[in-house]
Amino acid sequence: MLMKAITRIIWILSLISLFNDVASEMLIPVMPLYLKSIGFSALIIGIIEGVAEAVSGLSKGYFGKISDHMGKRVPFVRWGYGLSAIAKPIIVFIVNPFWVVFGRSVDKIGKGLRTGARDAILSDESAHTDRGKVFGFHRSMDTVGAAIGPSLALIYLFYHPGNYRNLFLFSIFPGIVAVALTFFIKENKKEKGNVSAAPVRLFPKFDYWNRSSPAYKSLVIGLVFFTLFNSSDIFLLLKMKESGTSDLMLIGIYIFYNLVYALTSFPVGIIADKIGLKKIFVIGLLIFSFVYFGMSVRQTNYIYVGLLFCYGLFYACNEGISKAWISKVCDKKDTATAIGMFSGLQSIAALIASSLAGYIWYAFGSFYTFVITGFAAVLVVLYILFNKTLPVKQ
Repeated sequence: MLMKAITRIIWILSLISLFNDVASEMLIPVMPLYLKSIGFSALIIGIIEGVAEAVSGLSKGYFGKISDHMGKRVPFVRWGYGLSAIAKPIIVFIVNPFWVVFGRSVDKIGKGLRTGARDAILSDESAHTDRGKVFGFHRSMDTVGAAIGPSLALIYLFYHPGNYRNLFLFSIFPGIVAVALTFFIKENKKEKGNVSAAPVRLFPKFDYWNRSSPAYKSLVIGLVFFTLFNSSDIFLLLKMKESGTSDLMLIGIYIFYNLVYALTSFPVGIIADKIGLKKIFVIGLLIFSFVYFGMSVRQTNYIYVGLLFCYGLFYACNEGISKAWISKVCDKKDTATAIGMFSGLQSIAALIASSLAGYIWYAFGSFYTFVITGFAAVLVVLYILFNKTLPVKQ
């Protein structure tokens, strides 16, 4: 029954995501190493990553709305993957903060362009009873790419240690394969009936705040406050590098973290349905604070492996759980709007978080960056536990 639900289009979209993730994930653990090697400070790296995350989050809702407005999907998917493919090597051509920000932003705009349209195609291609299977299959293929990418980077740097520039250039090849596969997708003609004359605004969902429930407002305030201190994962990699972890070991630990996250997300979701999303989310925040307190001081590679194992568990308790929780504290008809508004606020907070973390690291040292973030997570735990508008059973 599973393979019957996976149509040709779903296979193609899943393979596209696999190859795109190979290109992206072979660079993520290398990005901070490269930026440090060309003289960028933690402050500059933090600003770059903050801007990139903000651009990604804000553009997803905007371009998704335009896709609905135009009644077209394929052009957004094609241009989205195309922009990401050409953006990755940009930052090695001109060693300049502006060009690095430009390259990262173009990559994230590409992600924003394609995400909503791609998910809409996946939804249209699946029966209502098969949505979980289809999106799960797509995510699994995406995860395969996330494992292959860093593995290729690990092999490359084993033979060419410190040669980050060529790795960025090589990343364009799996990106080109991803773009080429988009030409096997045809526009669904019936989508053209969705064309709307309504204007598209960059912040179309922010009006929802005034009519949202007290539980929604309380939850989003807590989540956004946490995001204000939850800086880019690049700072974890920078800390390990600062402590003397080799490039190969660092990438190996990053691959391990990805595997933990991928393997635990589904069972954690099952447990959350049984004991409550709130409990799982709080457990995740406590794990997060433990990881950040542990990362505040120099550790051995074995300790870093343990901390990144815990960090994978945190993501399993946080990433999908937060959106599932939001869907429970809003009306069903407002779910997309509620999540969209949260994503927009989260994007702005992410920009501040990485910039702030970079400044603290630059001005006072990495110890304070991690300790302050760890304490912030504890404050959010207390806020959630003692907030009466967020019942325990949620």
